[in-house]
Amino acid sequence: MTLEWEQVNVDAADPAALGRWWAEALGWVVVNDAPDEYEIRPEPDRLPGLLFVPVPEGKTVKNRLHLDFRPEDQEAEVARLLELGAVHADVGQGEQPWVVLADPEGNEFCVLGPRGGRPAA
Repeated sequence: MTLEWEQVNVDAADPAALGRWWAEALGWVVVNDAPDEYEIRPEPDRLPGLLFVPVPEGKTVKNRLHLDFRPEDQEAEVARLLELGAVHADVGQGEQPWVVLADPEGNEFCVLGPRGGRPAA
């Protein structure tokens, strides 16, 4: 049996607004902009995607699953994401080489440093 990773579902108070934020943050494209299923992907026919769906309740605790991103320049990427509306998040990580941020609805994600601890070129 073979499985293909289709998407990650993200609960949201406002799926379209959160989906647009992530599309801008990642430079991805919108493939479905329905109010009850807002989906973005790296390219129209490339998987996996992120699917934002409406839920009535708000986020109350730390995510049980989160996304990690490894940019070329961690400091510049953190600054760009903060400018887009992300905020620093404390999930008890202490001093680490990665930065924990949260999207506009409070979903945590990490911006990692360079692979192997090497500084960015």
